Amino acid sequence: MRSIWKGSIGFGLVSIPVKLYSAVQTSSLDFDMLDSRDHARIRYQRVNEHTHKEVPYDKIVKGYKLNDDYVIMDDHDFEDAAPEKSKVVEIESFVDIADVNPMFYETSYYTEPDTKNNKAYALLLKALQQSKKAGLARFVLRSTESLCIVHPVNNVLVITRIRFGQQIRSTEDLNIADDVAVSKKELDVGLALINQYAEDFDVSKFKDEYTGELLNIIKAKSKGKRTTVKKLKPRKTTSDDLYEQLMSSLKTKKGA
Repeated sequence: MRSIWKGSIGFGLVSIPVKLYSAVQTSSLDFDMLDSRDHARIRYQRVNEHTHKEVPYDKIVKGYKLNDDYVIMDDHDFEDAAPEKSKVVEIESFVDIADVNPMFYETSYYTEPDTKNNKAYALLLKALQQSKKAGLARFVLRSTESLCIVHPVNNVLVITRIRFGQQIRSTEDLNIADDVAVSKKELDVGLALINQYAEDFDVSKFKDEYTGELLNIIKAKSKGKRTTVKKLKPRKTTSDDLYEQLMSSLKTKKGA
């Protein structure tokens, strides 16, 4: 793996030099855009709107339009906006990770200490494991300030980027009633159904089946064949009564 950021994790007066590595990878297939007439690839060019000529990548700069004119920015300007956040993941507080709404999660990064036997790294890891807490911090990655939590996964400190509060839309515009009556017997059966399907979380049981099926179709088409399409079996509802539907679900074995 190639590191994408170098800096340090700071808590109190302790500083831990680390490198960041992306902890996630895509499982989707990479499709190219083609011209349907001859299957030539569609290329996108960086074109000067005045000369209509392609601009070399090393000649491209970033600019912000201010008062009808552009202010040109360079890498130093982005670092100068928050020099400490560009190089340090400064833990501002420690929170219960269970209090972080999953809606806030974005993506995760593995951290690696600058030396294998880094005592400060090991200390923070063990302290978070025992306290069941996570560090809440801010840092700058790729010219963007990010809110994040620092938490342990096995023997690694992981930085998970989370959204800021203002990035989550309000639910006020949703057409949802807040006074729908649910009877006690309906709720009891609903809870029983949840308990029947309850199990420990094991993400390894789940695979990206859609991508696999799509790849099978691609391989078959390359040989001039078509795969057998699975027919969608509609679920039959024997009653419009919610309680009856819940009871029928409860009597049906999981996976049937």
